[in-house]
Amino acid sequence: MMRIVFLACVTAASVALAGCGADGEPVRPSLNAGIGIGPGGVHVGGNVGVRKGPVSIGIGL
Repeated sequence: MMRIVFLACVTAASVALAGCGADGEPVRPSLNAGIGIGPGGVHVGGNVGVRKGPVSIGIGL
């Protein structure tokens, strides 16, 4: 159990360090949202992601 807690703390510290940019370029979060109206009704969509340098990862909702 202690090993899991230790790994969770190390992971959280690494994410916080990368997020603030102390180890280089900071991680930039992004959020896009949209509303569309068409013959089928109203559609809502969005995208959440992060970007660090040339790498970008996103999830469409």
